[in-house]
Amino acid sequence: MKQILLITDGGSNVGDSPVVAAAQAYAEGITVNVAGIVDEGAIGEYGATEIAEIAKAGGGISRIVTSVQLSRTVQMMTRQTIAGSIRQAVNQELKQLFGVDNVGALPPTKRSEVVKVMEEMEETMSLSVALLIDASASMKPKLHAVEEAIRDLTLSLQAREGKSQVAVFHFPGNSQDELCMLDAEWTSNASKIGSLFGKIRMKGTTPTGPALMQVVEYIRETCGNIRSEKLDAQQAPTRSVTNGVRSDYVV
Repeated sequence: MKQILLITDGGSNVGDSPVVAAAQAYAEGITVNVAGIVDEGAIGEYGATEIAEIAKAGGGISRIVTSVQLSRTVQMMTRQTIAGSIRQAVNQELKQLFGVDNVGALPPTKRSEVVKVMEEMEETMSLSVALLIDASASMKPKLHAVEEAIRDLTLSLQAREGKSQVAVFHFPGNSQDELCMLDAEWTSNASKIGSLFGKIRMKGTTPTGPALMQVVEYIRETCGNIRSEKLDAQQAPTRSVTNGVRSDYVV
C-alpha cells in the first residue's frame, strides 16, 4: 500500500492545483492524507478548505491539529487509512461472493473470521509512506513538531510485522529553481530521518501541487506498477520541478 502524507498549513500559491495533483495520485493507487498544522491561533479559512479538498481528491483523510497533537495524529491517520483501504477491498469481495454490502451483514461466526483476517492484514501488508513537508516561511515555528512526528511515525512503522518504509520530501527546495526536494529515499531506519531537518531552509512560496506530482513520479519510478504492489529496487535521483507563481488559485 502506498500513501503520501502531506504536512502543511495550506495556502498553495505556486504551480498547478494541489487538488488536481491529489486526484492524479489517487488514480494511480496512492492515497493522499493531509495534516494541517497550526501553532497559536486558527488556520485561515482558505488554508483549511484547501487541506480538506486535497485529502478528499486523494481518497484520504485530513485533520487540522496543533503542534502538540501532530505526532499522535500522523500515526492515527496512517493506520486509519490502512484499515479503511482493507475494509473497502474486503467489502467489495463480500459483495461479489455473497451479495452483502459489508462485514456487519455476515453471520456472527463468519464475521469474526473475516475481522480476524482484516486485523492480521493491517499488521502484515507492505506499506510505503512518502512524507511531504511544507517548508514555506509560515511553517518555520512548527518544524520541530514535524520532526518529532516523523520520527515517532517511523518508529511505530518499525513495530509492524509487515515491510514498512518511509521517504521524505520538502517543498519548496533549497535553491531558487527547486519547487520540491527529495531528502531521504525509502528507508525503515528512524535514525536516518532525524538528521534531515537541519538542512531544510524555510522559504516563502508554497508549491503544493508541483510537489505532490514530484512525489507521485518518485513512487511510480521506485515502486514500479503501483497497484500490483511490486517494489522496484532501483531508486530515483533527486529532481527539481519549476513552474510559475500564481496568486489567483481558488479551491
